[in-house]
Amino acid sequence: MVKALERIITKLVTFCYFRVPQSIRIKIISMSVTKKDVEYVANLARLSLTEGEVTQIQGDMNKIIEYMDQLNEVNTEDVQPLEHVTELTSPFRKDEALKPLDHEEALKNAPDADTDYFRVPKVIE
Repeated sequence: MVKALERIITKLVTFCYFRVPQSIRIKIISMSVTKKDVEYVANLARLSLTEGEVTQIQGDMNKIIEYMDQLNEVNTEDVQPLEHVTELTSPFRKDEALKPLDHEEALKNAPDADTDYFRVPKVIE
């Protein structure tokens, strides 16, 4: 339960952090997580945490914020935002409209066909 809460908070902090300008990040990251903050988020997640778990999560979250402070030192002014670290391309072909099969051409490869339909074995008794 504690690990799940840590993952949720880490994703939330990371998501919010990289979507704000660097000038605002410095103001956000200069704060620290209090026990009251951890208890508030745990309440929102409907989790009941012991005092030890609250203290552990508070320490972990403050370490994450310290790491974000280190990231603030990196100059990212000329770096374009990315959705993924690597450039992803679709392995599928482009969706292009092609000429449909003629009625006769579609039926000529069928093992059994009527003049208008495919014939298949009866499956419902």
